[in-house]
Amino acid sequence: MSGPTHFDLVVIGGGLGGIAASLAAARLGLRSALVCESDWIGGQVSSQCIPPDEHPWIESVGCTRAYREFRNRVRDFYRRNYPLNSVARATALLNPGSGNIGPLSHEPYVAHLVLEEMLAPWISRGLITVLREHRAVAASTDHDAITAVLVRGADGSERELTGHYYLDATDLGDLIDLAGAEHVVGAESAADTGEPHALPGPADPMDQQAITWAMVLSRHPGTDNTVERPAEYDIWRTYQPPEWPGPLLSWELSDHITHRTRTRPLFVDHVSDQGIRYDLWHARRVLDAGHLDAHLPGEHQDGGAPNGSLASAHPWSDVTVAAWPMMDYSRLPLVGVDEATARAALASARQLSLSFLYWMQTEAPRHDGGVGYPELRPRGDLTGTADGLAKMPYIRESRRIQAEFTLLEQHIGVRARAGLEGAETFPDTIGVSAYRIDVHPSTTGRPTIDIDTWPFQIPLGSLLPVRLRNLLPAAKNLGATHITSGACRVHPGEWTVGESAGALAAFCVRRGLRPTQVRARDTALAEFQSMLTHTVGIELHWPRYEALAPRHRFGYVTPAPALNGTPS
Repeated sequence: MSGPTHFDLVVIGGGLGGIAASLAAARLGLRSALVCESDWIGGQVSSQCIPPDEHPWIESVGCTRAYREFRNRVRDFYRRNYPLNSVARATALLNPGSGNIGPLSHEPYVAHLVLEEMLAPWISRGLITVLREHRAVAASTDHDAITAVLVRGADGSERELTGHYYLDATDLGDLIDLAGAEHVVGAESAADTGEPHALPGPADPMDQQAITWAMVLSRHPGTDNTVERPAEYDIWRTYQPPEWPGPLLSWELSDHITHRTRTRPLFVDHVSDQGIRYDLWHARRVLDAGHLDAHLPGEHQDGGAPNGSLASAHPWSDVTVAAWPMMDYSRLPLVGVDEATARAALASARQLSLSFLYWMQTEAPRHDGGVGYPELRPRGDLTGTADGLAKMPYIRESRRIQAEFTLLEQHIGVRARAGLEGAETFPDTIGVSAYRIDVHPSTTGRPTIDIDTWPFQIPLGSLLPVRLRNLLPAAKNLGATHITSGACRVHPGEWTVGESAGALAAFCVRRGLRPTQVRARDTALAEFQSMLTHTVGIELHWPRYEALAPRHRFGYVTPAPALNGTPS
């Protein structure tokens, strides 16, 4: 494979954190290689088919300038390319899918296109080189530094990349492992972290969050789109997780907070006082047909259709992302196991999702009477796959570096900080984030953990490995715990970590400093933070809580002085 092999930054992982890191470096004049396992860049928002999970303040504060640019570009994409009706077009804060999980639910493919658009000028300028369908397979080190990373393409070709800094933006912390960096896997012990919700006994590396293989669906009444019966359907049809009230393939589930039985059907007829349908379909609906006029601009009105109307023959339909609690796969872990076990876990996670689809199409009780929703159509045309499943699974928990500083529940949890107003403040803040501590069912059988949090800062110390001097985490693999990683893993948080890591590497290259020196020297830290704020556009502090609008202070559902939402 031709092209450069030495870069200022080598970024392994093409998700939101990796993209943010490469963009930050490019805007500061540094060259990076961006190694993406999929042919779609974007990770959880595109190839994993998870529309943005965001905190309630996102439209005004609490994200970086570049992440806000991404959000604005998504809305602009729909305005430029879709036949929005007058009401939707006039809506400043357009939510393309009207999904109730967050204020910007959009199609995964659109995210991929928007991110490609953001990278395009930097690729043309030679500051970002994207290696699609590549993954890191080996890393060379010399004492306490990485000297090279070997990447392999889907075609089997290999290429050695070198750089000043190496950033791990993968979902599982692949580079952390390959480079032999000290790291943590699974759940810590309360004896080690002091966290109220950590394990009461010894740490357990096999205690890892469930993964979900999402899919994209649309609904077409009067049609039969039933998929082939999955090979593991009989297994999943009768399987009951430890915390579940009955079979996993059911509308009944274990509430993520109370663990009591709760019914969550595909559709409900009633609408809440806030105008929300709390069913599965509307949770992550990514295209709301009610936003659209019948015809696309330039479309011929008859279109050659037998009934004289192309719009009648091919009407718009709602599109939703299925990434629901019944699709959480937690039987086998992915990290710390042999390759055969990891492959088996991924294959079985796909089978679970396909089995839930087949159950919905053939056996599920309907909201309007009867059995089965054969009109559900998997949309492989929107996922770039043959079966409508995402290109890659949604992975919630990564290897996490052993860092100079570890973010704990005591720093951000509301109950863990009883009597205190707000999260811990950090003098070395390099960004802000906010989300509930949302830990999904565990591969050891532990139920969900869902805890109120205060909006919090990300400390620079959580990005600094205890030993390797030119490795930086750029995704959900920062210095956090099994508990607090549940608040750091969602879209704006991952972006902020990646962007700050990319900016830190660029700052260090330009100043001839090491990341640990930036944190240790007050003048260097102040200069770096000033660059983050004024040049890069990263917020380092939250406004005072009383300055936030009450409807945002109290979140989406439950009145509480913290963040509340729906688990993802």
